[in-house]
Amino acid sequence: MNERQVLERLDRFSIEVPSWGFADTGTRFGKFYQPAAAATIDEKLHDAGVVHRYTGCCPSVAVHVLWDFPPDRSADTIRKLAESYGVRIGSINPNLFQDQAYKFGSVCSPSPAARQAADDHVRHCIDLLGETGSKLLSLWFADGTNYPGQDDLIRRRMLMIEALQRWHELLPDGTTMLVEYKPFEPAFYHSDIADWGASLTLCQHAGPKAKVLVDTGHHLQGTNIEQIVGILLTEGRLGGFHFNDRRYADDDLTLGSIDPYAVFRIFSEIVGASDVHGLETSHIAYMVDQSHNLKPKIQAMIQTAVTAQELFAKACLVDRDALRAAQDAMDIVAAENILREAFFADVAEILGAWRSSRQLPTDPLRSYRESGLEERLGEARGSRLETLSTSAYA
Repeated sequence: MNERQVLERLDRFSIEVPSWGFADTGTRFGKFYQPAAAATIDEKLHDAGVVHRYTGCCPSVAVHVLWDFPPDRSADTIRKLAESYGVRIGSINPNLFQDQAYKFGSVCSPSPAARQAADDHVRHCIDLLGETGSKLLSLWFADGTNYPGQDDLIRRRMLMIEALQRWHELLPDGTTMLVEYKPFEPAFYHSDIADWGASLTLCQHAGPKAKVLVDTGHHLQGTNIEQIVGILLTEGRLGGFHFNDRRYADDDLTLGSIDPYAVFRIFSEIVGASDVHGLETSHIAYMVDQSHNLKPKIQAMIQTAVTAQELFAKACLVDRDALRAAQDAMDIVAAENILREAFFADVAEILGAWRSSRQLPTDPLRSYRESGLEERLGEARGSRLETLSTSAYA
């Protein structure tokens, strides 16, 4: 693929940022507050607009329904607010883990009241798709158990299938239901959707609008994520990604901070699926799912976005014809070196040309850091910290 073709691919590449990634978040042990962090949906959307203004590749914002839709403001108001900051509302994320009703699960809970609360909430979120113009309903369930015998695993599976089928029937035309998986946490004996196979078969039960959401941090150590990507592509069920990185078990590190080669291999598998095998990949939703406790929020998002662009551009540079020839010749060394050459290629000039053509800064992160905006936001918002520092950690 030549430089012009890579630039054309970059035109179509975008990555969604999460509203919650701009707010103060923490671990189960506590929070460390940042003066410039966002506290309201207005501030979150403002900050998302800043990221898009510097990178040019983050036009949408994932929203968490309980956190981002105040009861005194309509969904249409939130949609217009996003547009005023130069972005649009992206995936709608229900909250099926925070309410006390979900102590023993949501749709898989033995409690009919908990299951009903979950159903009512997701139905409301489906309504929000039309009201905000979103095309994605992104589902993650904390459902699971902590001890053997705590609940009937087969009954829980059946309850999950029934719920997804019910919601699938309510989806507006042109929308997709993404089903995420996670091997453990908060449940430590079993999770109801623990891996890609569980998610895939649930999507197959639900219907054609249901697709698997791959979170790059939600795998057991050593998992070959690009193989999972290849399987889901051939099955027509790869819906999107939550991009992040991790060293151990959590998943809130910036993309590529630990293993950029892994992200490159994922992108390479997707590019190859399209260019070599003719599989449809244009629908794949690239999204960020990161909450930074220590890194400045906007800087972390810009860093993630430009890293995603860089690794995607490198994946576009893989010589597919040469790779196929090496594979057919069973020349393992040559085949691996073709990938390595693309990964180690310098794409700064390509990305610089793409950004210059759009009047974007050549180095978005440096430009933002030198703008003084972080300091001004800290001065404007930092007065809240005195009150927050005296409150109990959440």
